[in-house]
Amino acid sequence: MRPAGNRATSVLTAVALAVAAFLAAGPPAAAADADLARNGGFEAGLDGWSCSGGSGAVVTSPVHGGGHALKATPAGQDNARCAQSVTVKPDSTYTLGAWVQGAYVYLGASGTGTTDVSVWTQSPGAWKQLATTFRTGPATTEVTLYTHGWYGQPAHHTDDLTLVGPDPGGTGPGGPRPPAAPTGLTANATSADSVALSWSAAAGATSYKVYRDGAAPLTVTAASATVTGLAASTTYTFQVGAVNAVGESAKSAPVSATTRSAGGSPGSPGLPAHALVGYLHTSFANGAGHLRMADVPASWDVINLAFGEPTSVTSGDIRFQLCPVAQCPGVETPAEFKAAVKAKQAAGKKVLLSVGGQNGQVQLATTAARDTFVSSVGRIIDEYGLDGLDIDFEGHSLSLATGDTDFRAPTTPVIVNLISAVKTLKAWYGPDFVLTMAPETFFVQLGYQYYGSGPWGGQDPRAGAYLPVIHALRDDLTLLHVQDYNSGSIMGLDNQYHSMGGADFPIAMTDMLLTGFPVAGDTARPFPPLRPEQVAIGLPATTNAGNGHIPPAEVDEALNCLTKKTDCGSYQTHGTWPALRGLMTWSVNWDRFAGWEFSRNFDAYFAGQGG
Repeated sequence: MRPAGNRATSVLTAVALAVAAFLAAGPPAAAADADLARNGGFEAGLDGWSCSGGSGAVVTSPVHGGGHALKATPAGQDNARCAQSVTVKPDSTYTLGAWVQGAYVYLGASGTGTTDVSVWTQSPGAWKQLATTFRTGPATTEVTLYTHGWYGQPAHHTDDLTLVGPDPGGTGPGGPRPPAAPTGLTANATSADSVALSWSAAAGATSYKVYRDGAAPLTVTAASATVTGLAASTTYTFQVGAVNAVGESAKSAPVSATTRSAGGSPGSPGLPAHALVGYLHTSFANGAGHLRMADVPASWDVINLAFGEPTSVTSGDIRFQLCPVAQCPGVETPAEFKAAVKAKQAAGKKVLLSVGGQNGQVQLATTAARDTFVSSVGRIIDEYGLDGLDIDFEGHSLSLATGDTDFRAPTTPVIVNLISAVKTLKAWYGPDFVLTMAPETFFVQLGYQYYGSGPWGGQDPRAGAYLPVIHALRDDLTLLHVQDYNSGSIMGLDNQYHSMGGADFPIAMTDMLLTGFPVAGDTARPFPPLRPEQVAIGLPATTNAGNGHIPPAEVDEALNCLTKKTDCGSYQTHGTWPALRGLMTWSVNWDRFAGWEFSRNFDAYFAGQGG
């Protein structure tokens, strides 16, 4: 939301008077006062600064003083916030100032221990000085300085930023010191052009410098970084230094990593342009009957093994076993199954472990459960030589009991820990790791109405609970195939309710994923669209497999509407997506039970479209 005009005028007047008084009288003289802001003129690049979403860059024009200035560019829901933490003296008064240029530029300080302050101005075309003062609390030893722009506005500039006030002390006994050198540095080549680094956080560090073979250091605020822009099949050596307001530590012990060879597509590792995804009943039997891995037809490009299940809801420990002989006569031996997996992979197919399912509730409520999940899933993937992981959490696995309200910044432990666990697995196995998800519409599209709003109108507060997971993992996600079945009516982007059983339902639900949508009616924080190659339509293979089955002719209508904008019926999409990945079904076994109707229709449809 843009600030109102009257408010802007009054604030500008106040700021102008404050600056005039400041310039006329100057800050109170004190022998101990010092400028504590680090690299406030940006002459050392972004050293000491952290900018949200990679929004900041140092430029040589325009500048206010010296040879450089900060240029920060808001994009989407990011306001281009650049910040640094500064060591200060408790119970002391400080003056914060900067020269800025642009529309709606803010300057402020947070964590003061008293009243946090900020000022702003709209000054396109001319440099303008902003200034404010604050007093630190009796126990405050660190504050965060920041500058940012406003949503939807052009880039803004900041230069000659200062924080003038009492020096918190030197580096002598009892005074602040630089941090100790970071320890535990590890390096993992995640692709042909990137290496992921992590290390143990250094006490008192406000940022870190990452050094690589004589290149300009990379400044980060977390105890991890991904270095990009590297050459394939090349060995690089890295070191890290820890930084605070006093200075920089000695460098860590060096570590080396060799980037992967070139080739492959991290976004869709090894998948065809249009893929068919199916779940294979591997660990249980039902009315669909048992099907051996070796007997799965070549139509299936991604085969999800159903299911890896938890030993308890909260342990995070996942186990996987083949169906017992008593339930599945003729089931293959583990050795035969592993050989069949390798044969499928040799034919270009992907075989994944699917975790969860209707009865497999998993709640990673603690970091211990998260770590157990990672290690147990990794053991299964390694034992069977699998290509990746499918997340099929249902029921109460994604509880929103603590009431998250922003899908971009979740705090609920089961959400945060799931995201962390999957990212760890992805980093562990690298860019060829296939990651898919199969949430129900309740946990995704229902967020259009109810996410973060609690039990409103009789709705479960978990509505839309997958949104923060999908959003956090969108750069790692190979495929999202929402279950467009076993669902109640959902409101689409046309503000009309759509029900299962016809082409309109998967059309409307998929259009939301590919267009993006407001969350709980909040247009200020829309859920961004996914790429069409990340999305497949999830449908039951037969009427036996789930509520919401639609005949093959209507499956074709849904595909025509989304990929060619024809046969759209009552719902008109907001775009045309010929790169839509394909279809997912529950399940391969049920499709065999129905004479392979679902997979034969998929093959025929995409053969008619040229692949």
